[in-house]
Amino acid sequence: MSLYLVGHWSGRNDAAAQDERAGWLSALQEALPHEEWLTQPPTDAAQAAQVEVAIVANPPAGSLQGLPNLKLIQSVWAGVDKLLSDTTLPAGVPLARMVDPAMNEAMVHTALWAVLSLHRRFFELAVQQREAQWQPLKYRRAAEWRVLVLGLGELGGRVARALAAQGYAVSGWATRPVSLSGVACVHGEDALAWELASANTVVNLLPLTLSTRDFFDARRLGQMKKGATLVNLARGAHVVEDDLLAALDVGQVGHAVLDVFQQEPLPTGHRFWSHPQVTVLPHTAAQTDARTAAAVVAANLLALRAGRPLLHEVQRQRGY
Repeated sequence: MSLYLVGHWSGRNDAAAQDERAGWLSALQEALPHEEWLTQPPTDAAQAAQVEVAIVANPPAGSLQGLPNLKLIQSVWAGVDKLLSDTTLPAGVPLARMVDPAMNEAMVHTALWAVLSLHRRFFELAVQQREAQWQPLKYRRAAEWRVLVLGLGELGGRVARALAAQGYAVSGWATRPVSLSGVACVHGEDALAWELASANTVVNLLPLTLSTRDFFDARRLGQMKKGATLVNLARGAHVVEDDLLAALDVGQVGHAVLDVFQQEPLPTGHRFWSHPQVTVLPHTAAQTDARTAAAVVAANLLALRAGRPLLHEVQRQRGY
C-alpha cells in the first residue's frame, strides 16, 4: 500500500512552496523509511487502489476522490476548516489534524510576546523611539492585567496556562466546559459577554467553524472593555475587518496584534498596514515543523494499522 502526499504547501504554488514540499517529503520518508510514496495523482485505477493514507496540506478540491482503499486523511496543518469546506472530501474516511509539539511551543512564545508587549506598552514605546521621545509610561502589574483566551483546545490551553504562569489574571472561554489548572474557565454566551467586558487583552485561538466565522463583529467588539486589546492568532475569517477598523478608529479597541487575515498575503493598500494601532505579522505566529510533525504522522499510521484510536481525529460535525 502507498502513502499519498498531496497539496499546495503554505497555500502557494511557487518555487518556495515546492522546496517546502520537498522538505516535508524528506522528513516523512525519514520517519517512515519502509513506506511506498506517491507524490503525483494516481495515473490509473490500480495505482489509486494502492493508496492507504493521504497526507495533505491545502489539497485541491476533489484530489482525494477515486481512492477506494483510503483509510486515513492526515492533515499536516492544525486547522482543517479548508479541508472540511471541500464537499468532495470522502465522507467515511477518518480525518486527523496535526498537533505538532514544536508549533505549540512557538504559539506560546508568540502569545506571551504579544500580551507582554501590550501590557508593558512596548508598542507605544516603539512609536516614541521613532519620534525621539523619552517618556516613561506607567503600567500595571501582571496580576492586574486580565487576559481572556478564547478557545481552550491544544493551543489555547497551552497559551492560557503559560500566561497564568507569568502571573497574569487569565480566564479561558470555550464552547464546551473545560477545566485547566490556574485558569478560570467558562463557557456560554452570557459568560463570554462578562469576560469580554472585563479583559484587558483578548487572545483568539478558536477553531474556525460556522459558529465562529465573523466572531469579532461590531456587536462583539462593542462588548469588549473600552480600550482593550485584541490578539488574533487563529484565523482571519474570525474577524470582520471593517468592524475592527471602525472599533480601532474610535478607541473601542486600543490595539490589535494580527497574524491572520481575510486575504493573505495582506493586500498592499490595506489599512491594517498603516493603522497606528495595528501590529501586522505575516502569518508567522507558529509554523508546523516538518521534523516533529513527521513523528506525529508516523505514530498515527502505526495506530491505524494496529487498530488503535487515532491521534487528534477530527469530529466533522463540530468542525475540529
